[in-house]
Amino acid sequence: MTEPSPLRLLSDYRRGDFFLATTERTLLGGGARATVCDADETALAERVRDTLKDASADGPRLAVGVLPFHSTAATPGRLVIPEKARFAGAVHPAAAALPRRTIDVPASVRPVPEPTDHMATVAAAVTALGERELRKVVLARALDVEFDAPVRPEAILHNLVKDNDHGYTFAADLPEGRTLVGSSPELLLSRRGSHVVSYPHAGSMPRSADPDIDAENARTLLASRKDHLEHAVLTEAVVETLRPYCKRMDVPSRPELVATPAVWHLGTTITGELVDQDATALHLAAALHPTPAICGTPTVSARQLVTELEEFDRGYYAGAVGWVDAKGDGEWAVSIRCAEVAKQSLRLYAGGGIMPESDPRTELEETTAKFATLLRAMGLPQE
Repeated sequence: MTEPSPLRLLSDYRRGDFFLATTERTLLGGGARATVCDADETALAERVRDTLKDASADGPRLAVGVLPFHSTAATPGRLVIPEKARFAGAVHPAAAALPRRTIDVPASVRPVPEPTDHMATVAAAVTALGERELRKVVLARALDVEFDAPVRPEAILHNLVKDNDHGYTFAADLPEGRTLVGSSPELLLSRRGSHVVSYPHAGSMPRSADPDIDAENARTLLASRKDHLEHAVLTEAVVETLRPYCKRMDVPSRPELVATPAVWHLGTTITGELVDQDATALHLAAALHPTPAICGTPTVSARQLVTELEEFDRGYYAGAVGWVDAKGDGEWAVSIRCAEVAKQSLRLYAGGGIMPESDPRTELEETTAKFATLLRAMGLPQE
């Protein structure tokens, strides 16, 4: 059978489907032969594995879906065994030549919380780090965008794919007819046979259209003690979690500079060789999630502080999006640089890691830069 065109998969995407584009492959899944939900993500991984083992051979033997930031009965991990699934090669560089799709001008845009209130929350978080013996906490803010007509996630996804030639661009069905759409730079976990990879990101600076300022921002990030400490907290946590599953691991001594269209990041490629072949990609993703990149550390205390300080429920923002097959292979990205799309509205999210040295104004500017990924896709100016 001839492999489909990745551009065809993009054009065939419709609300309710699952779509994931990486630098290596493109996946489109449609329909639902079965849906597996569970607030216990380890139990979810077991149930998905059992469901895939029992799946008939005449349909796709993989599951696609999402993990929330914090699994509860109201917001569980949710995976679908699609009726149809098609893989193709990388959608880039061909997608860069696509025309942009027009998205209606919104009727209103409301920050949650207001920028000055977010800075006050960051200051409160810095104080709480010392009082509660936390090393890091991640705080997010949102933009609520309302429209006078239905929002088409197909158009947002199309523009995100065009704009972002690296990372993980996705659209995933959510309960109540909503769609999670975004373009994340961060790989939580991939597994191919016994080979596993995680690519954690922490530490960031905004990009600039001015080449000199852009280069200076990159140099500043590479020299930043605060950002290197933040990144070390993350890589240590990922290595500690994966080590029991692996007989060999390779961890670079220093992070590398990672460029996205909106933000510079520090990233570290962590690889390992599995000792436990029963650990599927979903098992490993569930073990890692939530990492300090999107929650903080220690995890339980950081998540409690997030709940106290943020004005909204994160839902599936800062969770994970991906797939796992009957062999246990799969790929899961951290669901950041994203929005939840409802019928005539959407909520954009952006967050930043708060450390003892964090400055509230700088943290506000970081989240503003991170909103740019979705705002650009929608044809809107930055905040």
